[in-house]
Amino acid sequence: MAIIDEPRALPSGQGPDRASNPLGAFSRPRKPTGLKNWLTTVDHKKIGIMYGAASLFFLLWGGVPALLIRLQLAQPNSGLLSGDAYNQIFTMHGTVMVFLVVMPMGAAFANYLMPLQIGARDVAFPRINAFSFWVFLAGGLMLNTSWFLGGGPDGGWFNYAPNNGIPYSPGVGIDFWNVALLITGIGSLTGAVNLITTVLNMRAPGMTWMRIPVFTWMTLVTQFLLLFAIPVLTVAQLLLLFDRKFDGNFFNVQQGADPLLWQHLFWIFGHPEVYLMILPAFGIVSEVIPAFSRKPIFGYPFMVFSGIAIGFMGWGVWAHHMFVSGIGPLSVTAFSVATMFIAVPTGVKILNWLATLWGGKLILNTAMLFSIALVTQFTLGGLSGVTHSIAPSDTQQTDTYYIV
Repeated sequence: MAIIDEPRALPSGQGPDRASNPLGAFSRPRKPTGLKNWLTTVDHKKIGIMYGAASLFFLLWGGVPALLIRLQLAQPNSGLLSGDAYNQIFTMHGTVMVFLVVMPMGAAFANYLMPLQIGARDVAFPRINAFSFWVFLAGGLMLNTSWFLGGGPDGGWFNYAPNNGIPYSPGVGIDFWNVALLITGIGSLTGAVNLITTVLNMRAPGMTWMRIPVFTWMTLVTQFLLLFAIPVLTVAQLLLLFDRKFDGNFFNVQQGADPLLWQHLFWIFGHPEVYLMILPAFGIVSEVIPAFSRKPIFGYPFMVFSGIAIGFMGWGVWAHHMFVSGIGPLSVTAFSVATMFIAVPTGVKILNWLATLWGGKLILNTAMLFSIALVTQFTLGGLSGVTHSIAPSDTQQTDTYYIV
């Protein structure tokens, strides 16, 4: 076999010219790599990965306060934390876990998987998608800088009035909490509009509504919940901003304000947010269990419509967080009944998962074991949650470990 040291001549008689053919005859362009590419990318997969990485970072950051809380409670009068420090750590732990860990993790899976499932090349607005992530990250970092600029917020993650007012929280922690969540809300809203538009307008030919994967359905319901829930919280935060900075009286009880206004506004957002956090997980489990049971999902239409029903009914149960606030027996009765009814579509999902597992050729890999664990734990947690609909029981358990 001859060894050729010199490049062969082309048919024209000229050797390969690297200047005129910089990629070479048989080479292909390489994908751009490096930090700059990640910082400027509009690719939905990379943005999904960045959402997931940010969520895991905040999980570690929010897990440290959880450790300190448990160390403080490990024995009476441990003295590890002062009362004010405990309130700040408790508030930051709850806020970080809800707004900066669980919610963006759902966005991570939605950005990465949903366009692939419906046959779209990317999301509808790639640059807005990148904008949503960076705005979310800016809000999350701003919230956590409050530790170094005067102290963290100390009103609990639900930040009830009048404790969030200047007389009871004169520091800047509540202001950081307020403005930071306003910023993350902008990212959530733009992301929701983007994903909704993608599902509605960018499905591949033949991808009819009843062929859409369950995860994409749950993503769509989640984004509609975000679209209508975030503005309610934004209104509450703007009113609080006026109270604290411009002497407004929206939550100032001494000036005749309704002390329950903040609770109503927060929980009108807060209870749909419960389903914002769990519906993406429902969608993931609904993809994993059929795949590793080697059979189609049982009752696909019921899985879809039960998710939609949860989205609608989630708006009618917010006041079961307020049974001890004095809202009146008629309201308590109405929200007790609504809380009982919302367990029905959730139970439908559990039934369908179990029916899918029944008779399947199970592959008990890691993903399947996690999914079975979710079904088990969610069943137990759901049964305990139904007891919240019983007002006398709820009243006795409020502000305990059972109902924080």
